[in-house]
Amino acid sequence: METPLPKVTQKRQVTAIIILLLLWEAGGQIIKYSVLEERDSGSFVANLAKDLGLGLGELVSRGARILFKGNKQHLQIEQKSGNLILKEKLDREDLCGDTDPCILHFQVLLKNPVQFIQGELQLQDVNDHAPEFLENEILLKISESSHPGSAYPLKIAQDLDVGSNTVQNYTISSNFHFHLFTRNHSDGRKYPELVLDQELDREEQPELRLTLTAMDGGSPPKTGTSQVLIIVLDINDNAPEFAQQLYQVQVPENSPIGSLVITVSARDLDAGIYGELSYSFFQSSNQVIQAFEVNTVTGDIRLKKKLDFEEIRSYHIEIEASDGGGLSGKCTVAVEVMDVNDNAPELTISLLINDIPENTPDTVVAVFGISDSDTGNNGKMMCSIQDHLPFLLKLTIENFYTLVTEGALDREEKAEYNITITVTDMGIPRLKTEHNITVLVSDVNDNAPAFTQTSYTLWVRENNSPALHIGSVSATDTDAGANAQVTYSLLPLPDPLLPLASLVSINPDNGHLFALTSLDYKALRAFEFRVGATDRGSPALSSQALVRVLVADANDNAPFVLYPLQNASAPCTELVPRAAEPGYLVTKVVAVDGDAGQNAWLSYQLLKATEPGLFGVWAHNGEVRTARLLSERDAPKQRLVVLVKDNGEPPLSASVTLHVLLVDGFSQPYLPPPEAEAAAAAPADPLTVYLVVALASVSSLFLFSVLVFVAVRLCRRGGAGSAGRCPVPEGHFPGHLVDVSSTGTLSQSYQYEVCLTGGTGSGEFKFLKPIVPSLMSEGADVDTAENANFRNRLGFS
Repeated sequence: METPLPKVTQKRQVTAIIILLLLWEAGGQIIKYSVLEERDSGSFVANLAKDLGLGLGELVSRGARILFKGNKQHLQIEQKSGNLILKEKLDREDLCGDTDPCILHFQVLLKNPVQFIQGELQLQDVNDHAPEFLENEILLKISESSHPGSAYPLKIAQDLDVGSNTVQNYTISSNFHFHLFTRNHSDGRKYPELVLDQELDREEQPELRLTLTAMDGGSPPKTGTSQVLIIVLDINDNAPEFAQQLYQVQVPENSPIGSLVITVSARDLDAGIYGELSYSFFQSSNQVIQAFEVNTVTGDIRLKKKLDFEEIRSYHIEIEASDGGGLSGKCTVAVEVMDVNDNAPELTISLLINDIPENTPDTVVAVFGISDSDTGNNGKMMCSIQDHLPFLLKLTIENFYTLVTEGALDREEKAEYNITITVTDMGIPRLKTEHNITVLVSDVNDNAPAFTQTSYTLWVRENNSPALHIGSVSATDTDAGANAQVTYSLLPLPDPLLPLASLVSINPDNGHLFALTSLDYKALRAFEFRVGATDRGSPALSSQALVRVLVADANDNAPFVLYPLQNASAPCTELVPRAAEPGYLVTKVVAVDGDAGQNAWLSYQLLKATEPGLFGVWAHNGEVRTARLLSERDAPKQRLVVLVKDNGEPPLSASVTLHVLLVDGFSQPYLPPPEAEAAAAAPADPLTVYLVVALASVSSLFLFSVLVFVAVRLCRRGGAGSAGRCPVPEGHFPGHLVDVSSTGTLSQSYQYEVCLTGGTGSGEFKFLKPIVPSLMSEGADVDTAENANFRNRLGFS
């Protein structure tokens, strides 16, 4: 029991049958035209638009084309007028030979929608060839015993024209013995026959030379001539006779050269030389002479070249048997060429679109026709492509197919298809032809750029040079061409106070990021923004990524000594009792560093001393203490140079000079340091004075804003009471001094009062409580304050 087809399959079959019936009905119309051969290229044939009932604009919009077998182009359509004109000069004899009428079949292809219209172009013959005899001289031997009225056939003239333009009549030059009669051959050709009017006498005239003239029916007529040499023979009263007047034979077209086709045989009742026969072709065309050869003795006819059924399907061979006396007999051999499957199918592309856009379904890729020169099953064909391809073959009309996409294609999945169209005939053995088509899928902008990372973190050291390359972002697009070309741009976050355009820029072509200005860690430690990547497709697609820039601190601030003050009006002198124990605190050097991290870690060391080994400096807190017991041999005036150095790379440093006076208690009056006494005693050098004044001016301008307020508040005591005290700064320290740590760095939110207690004799510092007691509250707003300070320095409000 047969399984019924699914409903979907039945519906497809019904639809296909309806489409084929419609296309067959559309292709059933045949347009016929006629034109004279040898007309110049561009000659008018007909108005195709009018004959098809189409407007000129419709003919152009539907993409009309003329298709001939073998992809030849004899006609073309003139787009402006819709006229059908000759593309080249046509020669009827080259195209059709002696076939009459000469009809060239063509199709009119309308591409949108696809429609085929059959057409025929008949080439009318013009008289462009003259009759021509194959031999310049025709030898005719006639016995002198011939009776008046005997007829002798002569060889015909060849004329490539057809119809009335071919040979229509023959004439013979004037003579007393013969006249010419023109007869019609069974195939429609005319051949001359020489008729004897008066008996010949060999002794009187052994030979005659006449001129045979062939004339065609053209206007004006064209002629061709040949000489007829008539030799008068002695009596030979028996002419050769063939066993058959017509021989018929079938020869396969693939028969090898030299194959025996047939053997003809004739006999002559005469004896001697008059009975010896010789076989030869008689009135044979060039096609016969090129394809066959005859053995003059045996009468065997053999192949001289390979036969081709598709070129010539039959031959008519006339064989003449001549005896030694000049008499002859004739027969005809009809050779029928049998077809074998020796021609592979042919495929002709009429329309090919190699590049189709993705995401577009049901697109016509190619229109082609197939043909096979063989006949019967040898000429039946079937067409196919590879499996698992998103393409379909659709039969339009007989032997014409369209190749279309089965659905929408995706270039990112596969950008190129190699399609092999296979045409196979049904002969034995089966022959096939393969045609390869490469289809490229063009890109559509259907993929947005994608960043390699969703967010980027970049580091840049402060005090950078402008236009410094600080990093890069990268995005890729799986599309092609302009659709994959990415342009980068900055997309600021919704923070109106961040001057992003003044901070960074981006190269739109490669995503390189550059710092536009020198960054200051103390003012701005980090900022964020977004980078957009947009392709150049239409419409353009884009994506974003977050970029965070962290500013790294650089060691750009040297330590700053807050105590002792080097530019005070009266230098500080520390008093140390001679009875002090080792480790006695003489004073404490206080310094700060505006940097952060390890760049602000300070260390102290004693660089110079009047008496080495008498004093020491603690490396971490700057405390100056006695290293041993004092003695009477120690100089009463000591000068110490303390070096303060940070931990940056490279390290920066500052030095401070301390004056220490050794006393037996604190009752002795204040003694100036030795350098001050020497300076007072020696006359001042003018150059030294200038340098001191200049240095003092620069230092004063630099420190004035920092120390003036502190000096005013802490140095209100005047007169003799201030002689034993050291001026101490008071108030807020400069804004770049940040971070309190055990290394001696002070926070900008603290202020200290530092003074030597002259009455106690202890020589220690007194640290007062901070004005702003809470570090935590200030630390919460440090970023905001630093960002605002950085904006103010850039000139933004």
